[in-house]
Amino acid sequence: MRLGINLGYWGAGMDADNLAVAQEADRLGYSVCWAAEAYGSDGPTVLSWVAAQTERIDVGSAIFQIPARTPAMTAMTAATLDSLSGGRFRLGLGVSGPQVSEGWYGVKFDKPLSRTREYVEIVRKAMSRERLSYEGEHWTLPLPGGPGKPIKLTVHPQREHIPLYIAAIGPRNLEQTGEIADGALLIFPSAAHLEDTALRHIRAGREKAGLTLDGFDVSPTLPLALGDDVSALADVFRPYTALYVGGMGSRKQNFYNQLAQRMGYEREAAEIQDKYLGGDKDGAAAAVPHDLIDATSLLGPVARIADRMTEYAEAGVTTLNLSPAGFTLDERVAGLRAGVEALERAGLA
Repeated sequence: MRLGINLGYWGAGMDADNLAVAQEADRLGYSVCWAAEAYGSDGPTVLSWVAAQTERIDVGSAIFQIPARTPAMTAMTAATLDSLSGGRFRLGLGVSGPQVSEGWYGVKFDKPLSRTREYVEIVRKAMSRERLSYEGEHWTLPLPGGPGKPIKLTVHPQREHIPLYIAAIGPRNLEQTGEIADGALLIFPSAAHLEDTALRHIRAGREKAGLTLDGFDVSPTLPLALGDDVSALADVFRPYTALYVGGMGSRKQNFYNQLAQRMGYEREAAEIQDKYLGGDKDGAAAAVPHDLIDATSLLGPVARIADRMTEYAEAGVTTLNLSPAGFTLDERVAGLRAGVEALERAGLA
């Protein structure tokens, strides 16, 4: 099992620290450094900056938002980043959510599965440097009846095949991800529930495409906090868990809330959402069960984290992406180093 680092969203006064974290992960032998985007910093700018100041670590988008760019622009960006980084780019895609898609980008959040499938097909075709033509439900290239003509990408990616990941949570999205992608970016993964909540759906998609899980990257992100008091460490992540389970998306379309329900927290997920959407964020955080946080994070001393890493490896995770907690650079770097130590102690390095 490989290790990755997830920088999350850029900004909030932590820019210099984020670069230092990426550089330390590079020095420690981490496999990949991911950066996110929502409605603040954009992913490509951050990743190009990190790639320019690291040597070996891959840089990946977790994620580029599908409503933010045309598929041809994403192919251009991926090819450019792969070329500039010396073949170290991984393309992660996702549909975002209804609030961001419609409120920020002005793109209707409908038919996310067919939209994602078409987007991936166009991106792959463009990155292969074929002349680009496509007829689908969501995109038609070139536009009919006009001056447009099929054009091919002029930038040469470093690699013939840039790894393509999809951020997936729901069963149908996970199945399609297994069918059309090289990896799945997962959030709030529980080792005990990974087979039922994710892998069986991914496996079904792989089988539909005549493939197995061999070579497919199961790539979740987990918060990490070091210390002896596991209960106190879990409390650090209460607001984070409450935000996703209670406040992301709408009441009808919150994928994280639905995931918590599939993990057996139906009543708790409803309470968290009711309180969060009602403006009681502290109450929502207090309603998050300790067991849910502990099951979807790496908490405790190195020995306990090593045991949890073993559980994830045995469950089928191939790249474990860490998000070390800490308000200082020293705390976050300590988390990075503890991740490597735990991986080696577990015999997984």
